[in-house]
Amino acid sequence: MDAAQIDQVRRFNRTVTERVGVLHDHYLGRDRPIGEARLLWEIGGQGQDVRRLRERLGLDSGYVSRLLRSLEADGLVIVEPQPRDRRVRTVRLTDAGRAEHAALDDRSDELAGSLLEPLNAAQRARLVAAMAEVDRLLTATTVALDVVDPDHPDARHCLRSYFTEMQEQFETGFDPARSLLPDAGELRSPDGLFLVARLHGAPVGCAGLKLPPGAAAEVKRMWVAPQARRLGLGRRLLGELEARAARHGCGVLRLDTNKALGGAIDLYRSYGFEEVAAFNDEPYAHHWFEKRIGAA
Repeated sequence: MDAAQIDQVRRFNRTVTERVGVLHDHYLGRDRPIGEARLLWEIGGQGQDVRRLRERLGLDSGYVSRLLRSLEADGLVIVEPQPRDRRVRTVRLTDAGRAEHAALDDRSDELAGSLLEPLNAAQRARLVAAMAEVDRLLTATTVALDVVDPDHPDARHCLRSYFTEMQEQFETGFDPARSLLPDAGELRSPDGLFLVARLHGAPVGCAGLKLPPGAAAEVKRMWVAPQARRLGLGRRLLGELEARAARHGCGVLRLDTNKALGGAIDLYRSYGFEEVAAFNDEPYAHHWFEKRIGAA
C-alpha cells in the first residue's frame, strides 16, 4: 500500500471529523453524541428491525443495545419484540423521537449549508462532485463477497432478480429451464461455487463458477442490482472468480452472454476477455468469451 495514499486518507479523515463536528459530545448542538443521533436518524419514521439496523451501520450488538437503552431512557424510542417471533426486536420513534428526528434533519441541512457557504459557485460544484465520488468509492469498500449455497435465501433472491431482468431485456424473454444451467445447484462444491455480494447485509449481486474436471472454468449467472452498479462490483466479482479458478488449477476462464447486455460485454472486454467461437449451444447466447488465466 502506498504510504502517501495512506497519509492522504488519514488527513482527509481528520479534516472531515473536525469540520462536521463529530468530536463533540453534543452533535449538531443537540444533547447527544453522534452515535445516538445517527441511530435515531436511521430508525426514521417507519421504524426498523434492530438486526438490520446493526448491519446497516456496521455496529456490534452490544454497542447498539447501549445506544438504544440511552434513547429509550430519554423517551425517544420504543424497543419491542415482534409478535410473530419474539427473538426479533424492532425499534420505532415516539412522538418525542419524531420531533428530535426533525430537529436533526434541520440541523444537518444547516451544517451542509455552512460547508458550502464560504465557497464560490465553481468551488461548490467541485466539492459536491468530489463528495459524490468519495461516497461511491467508500460504499464500494463496504460490499462483502461470500461463497454461499445456491439454495441460500440471499442466493435465491439474486437469482430471481437475475431471471426477472433477463426476461425484460432479452428479445425472446428468458426461461431458466431452457438455459444450459437450469439448476443453480450445479454451482456448489466440488463442481463449482456461488458468490453473493452484500451491501449493508442485503444481497446486491451474485456470480457462479462452474469447475468441470479437466475443462475450462465457466462464469454463470452474474448479476448486479441496479442500486449497486457503478461500484466496480462486476469487475470485483470477475476478479474473485478468476482467482478461485486459478487456485483450482484452471488455465482458462469462459463465459457466454446475450447481445442485449451491452454493458456486460464492454466489461468482459475491458477485463481481458477475448471473443471466441461458440463453445456451447446456449440458446440465449450471442457472444462467447475466453480469458487465459495463470493457474496457481
